[in-house]
Amino acid sequence: MSKDFENKTTLKPFTKWVGGKRQLLANLLSLIPSKFNNYFEPFVGGGALFFELAPKKAVINDNNEELVLAYQVIKTDVELLIDELEKHKEKNSKEYYLELRAADRDGRIEKMSDVERAARILYMLRVNFNGLYRVNSKNQFNVPYGKYKNPRILDEDNLRNINKYLNENDIAILNSDFEEATKTAKKGDLVYFDPPYVPLSATEAFTSYTADGFGYDEQVRLRDLFIELTEREVYVILSNSSAELVYELYEPYAKTILEVGATRMINSNAQKRGKINELLITNFEVQNEI
Repeated sequence: MSKDFENKTTLKPFTKWVGGKRQLLANLLSLIPSKFNNYFEPFVGGGALFFELAPKKAVINDNNEELVLAYQVIKTDVELLIDELEKHKEKNSKEYYLELRAADRDGRIEKMSDVERAARILYMLRVNFNGLYRVNSKNQFNVPYGKYKNPRILDEDNLRNINKYLNENDIAILNSDFEEATKTAKKGDLVYFDPPYVPLSATEAFTSYTADGFGYDEQVRLRDLFIELTEREVYVILSNSSAELVYELYEPYAKTILEVGATRMINSNAQKRGKINELLITNFEVQNEI
């Protein structure tokens, strides 16, 4: 695939996702190799870079079962999904949200169809506090209702465009481990890793949007995979926080480490929101750095 992002339908993420990369797209696009073969994104999240590149052949993966289900339903049952989201849009209120949120506490979620489950999570992420996905130790969704005047609960055109794209191209959608998701990557392919970030301070805990978390051992395993993919001559781009640990893990093996400014919107401490530095790391020489 050449570095040509013109002449295609504009796709955009179908959901808000904490840590989404829309604000860093220009930086990321500047790092994309001029040519690559297949595309892999093992922590796809909202898919900002994936949808911007819209590769013809890709493997996307996430450890979040509900998110992956949403991708699959958009591919297989987009019209039914639109119908469900329309119902949620008409009924939207704090009371309605809390009642629907409780479906993973009272057993109703076990009886829902895939379409109903996907519509539930997409609706909740549009109207809840900051579009946050967070579950408790029992894997129950526990984010409060947001305070949006007119949330965009349904974007029919974008959902249909994504459905068309996913069906007209060779896109594998996985719900597995990040290492498993890159097993078929070979020379000339491109992998973008956007894992749960290393905490910026010692007081922050390693947490993730999945119940199991993503701790120090996983960060080291990811670094080891970065090295392995380099040996397989696969292009790798990785984003993470600017924590000292990230430098320690990647400096000996990276070709490029760029520090870029980003805006963090999620933090219980308002003073910790705002501009922070993130790292974009590659295992290849970059021609057009921003």
